[in-house]
Amino acid sequence: MYTFLLVLLVINSLVLIAAVLLQSGKGGGLSANFGGASSSSDSFVGTRQAANLLTRMSWWGGGIFLVLAYVLQIMGTRSRIPTSVLDPLSRQTQSAPAAPASNAPSAVPLTPVNPAPPAAPAAPPTKTPPK
Repeated sequence: MYTFLLVLLVINSLVLIAAVLLQSGKGGGLSANFGGASSSSDSFVGTRQAANLLTRMSWWGGGIFLVLAYVLQIMGTRSRIPTSVLDPLSRQTQSAPAAPASNAPSAVPLTPVNPAPPAAPAAPPTKTPPK
């Protein structure tokens, strides 16, 4: 569905570009708008009777473009799940434990060291009577 809407957006944008480029320019700048160069019905104060086909295509194409872009933006953000940049590193560490680089003894023992059993309390010295 996403790909179909994306293709429609691209086709719509090409039609919109063609419709805008094929329209004739009104020309004349600001002076024409205030009656300096011409006083046609397209001037600043005048009214425009009916829009021609290219103008209608431009408006409809622009509206469809905005709607498709909005729908595609919503569809694009809803399908993504936030991830961390550290996730691939943690998966790699979990799957393969690191082997020791050399045969040198480690500074930290890898197996717990059993402490020596506590020494039995010494028996009190017995006093022998003097002879």
